[in-house]
Amino acid sequence: MLGLLLPFGPVLSRSMFGGFGFYMDGIMFALIAYDQIHFKVDDGNRQKYIDASIGPFTYEGKKKPVQMSYFLVPPNVLDNQIELAEGAGRALDSAKRSKAKKPTRRKF
Repeated sequence: MLGLLLPFGPVLSRSMFGGFGFYMDGIMFALIAYDQIHFKVDDGNRQKYIDASIGPFTYEGKKKPVQMSYFLVPPNVLDNQIELAEGAGRALDSAKRSKAKKPTRRKF
């Protein structure tokens, strides 16, 4: 999967929770879980996934299912390098916006 994103830019991966997170410039914008790739979404790109009837990545938490802000990349996008790169760019933009909203943590 990482090979599909390499044309997008210098993407790094790190294992996490039985899957992998994909990072660019230190920001996670995609994940692989259950052998499927998901892109980060927010208000800027979520509607496109909803219109395609694609829901959020969900996993079983300790007490209830937990929805994440990552949506499955449609198979037709995986087959098109241009669409994949554009989707990865939108996902990275979403991840940057999300990171900008979070307050910085103070170090003691």
